[in-house]
Amino acid sequence: MVFKREDELAGNSRADEHDSKVSYALGDYEKAVRSRLAAWIESKTADRIWSRDFTVWSSTHVPEITDRLGWLALPESMRPETDEISQFADGVKSGGFRHAVLLGMGGSSLAAEVYQATFGNRPGFPELMVLDSTHPDAVSALLEAIDPESTLFIVASKSGTTIESLSLFEYFYGLFEAAGDPGAHFAAITDPGTPLEELSVERGFRRVFKAFPDIGGRYSALSHFGLVPAALVGMDTTGFLNRAAEVAARCRRSGSEQSNPGLMLGAVLAEVAIAGRDKVTFLTSPSLAAFPNWLEQLIAESTGKQGRGIVPIVGEPRARPETYGGDRFFVYISLEGEADSDSEALLDALVDAGHPAARFDLSENLEMAGEMFRWEFAIASAGAALGINPFNQPDVQSAKSLARQAMSEGPGGSPSSPDSISSENAKELVASLSAFLNRVRPGDYLAITAFITSSPGVVEMLQEIRSRLLNRYSTATTLGFGPRYLHSTGQLHKGGPDTGVFLQLVDEPREDLEVPRKGFTFARLVAAQAVGDYNALFRADRRVIRIDLGPDAERGLGAILEGLPGM
Repeated sequence: MVFKREDELAGNSRADEHDSKVSYALGDYEKAVRSRLAAWIESKTADRIWSRDFTVWSSTHVPEITDRLGWLALPESMRPETDEISQFADGVKSGGFRHAVLLGMGGSSLAAEVYQATFGNRPGFPELMVLDSTHPDAVSALLEAIDPESTLFIVASKSGTTIESLSLFEYFYGLFEAAGDPGAHFAAITDPGTPLEELSVERGFRRVFKAFPDIGGRYSALSHFGLVPAALVGMDTTGFLNRAAEVAARCRRSGSEQSNPGLMLGAVLAEVAIAGRDKVTFLTSPSLAAFPNWLEQLIAESTGKQGRGIVPIVGEPRARPETYGGDRFFVYISLEGEADSDSEALLDALVDAGHPAARFDLSENLEMAGEMFRWEFAIASAGAALGINPFNQPDVQSAKSLARQAMSEGPGGSPSSPDSISSENAKELVASLSAFLNRVRPGDYLAITAFITSSPGVVEMLQEIRSRLLNRYSTATTLGFGPRYLHSTGQLHKGGPDTGVFLQLVDEPREDLEVPRKGFTFARLVAAQAVGDYNALFRADRRVIRIDLGPDAERGLGAILEGLPGM
């Protein structure tokens, strides 16, 4: 199996300027992709998407479709906003702020986090940090890493009611209440008319940006939610939008959907998934390593519904080509000229072994904007092929509701918890892990959902667990920190195919922090969110086990590594 350039696969005689940077190795799946594209030509799918025709996805009018297509216009509609955003960023820079801390979840934070990781902050601009955890140890760690007096906090929430963002806001606002002007340290990004907008006026925020309301969070990377943080770190937001506009123009092509890069990728993703290759596994060159973190939410939350879905595999440790099962589709995203011989060799070996793959070669980091638009268009069209609505998230609410229930029912300072396996009981841990992992079937994925604080040591140990599970079971693995992942892959876990096997990890925080004005602590909140998600998975009849790591998470993870059967 060999790679074909996008234009070759489309049957075009001449490639556009950027077409040669994308290539596919599809093998036996190429025929189905061509058939899908032919059907889309006949039904004028490209024209219908751009005209916001809900019948692409549903036979009946659904507000969550018609009211969620504003992302199509963002490369143009955001242009008039960039001057104002840049002026705000310049004011923050001249104000001497050394850090900008984004308090947001999912679509309100992931793009911003990717921008900081990929582009860094230009000299003189603040370093952007994202806090998307309600674990009290994570809050304390963030506070230790900054000087609050030289920090701007950005509260980001589309609905303006996100409990994590508002709880974090109240905590950090409380640090400044004795000062004369606490609001000067805060800005907000939200939809018009939300409780957060009202709060920002009441508390005297430095600025509130009102985002376009017809865009869902996972499609908001090119909106205020992405570009305000981007400007704060000194990114060229105008150049970024220009790259997105170039790809958007190509995604407008109709009559020959093969030359439409968004539909091409959408057809590939849908057809390989329908054929059983539903684990989209990302490889990247070093400088683009953060990009799949954003793609993960876009794919998982958009497609994981009605028992169907595409499972994004991000940051998985590498394995030998023969280790991977026949449920994978590999995607390699690289920056031209960046040395990455290990990924190149692995990709070649995977293709030689018969795995379908796609390759994206970016000539510069700014081209990430175009890839964001391409993938948004592709996932929207793939949703149509899979027969699902890619713009709703019907199963996210279940975990939220059960978390609220846990908050209200739990005695004292801790919500009532389901049965947990203690990592300190070695005999019980080994037996429980063995019985649990015996339930893994071919085509499954093993998801580690960790309601603990991320640290280099913790991440290294969790990655080692993933590596051992992958090599032992030839099963795809994912890793998500809670409650962050609830806003990215949580929908897929409950609404997608019943191929997930869930290992939930909890610990005992070293300390607790009161959330002002809320009547609860962060430890109570994160515990309730873990309980809520466990109960939501259990009610969805998912295979799930819960392990309590105790007060020392690394020690508890060490016990799991020792207890993994046959490894």
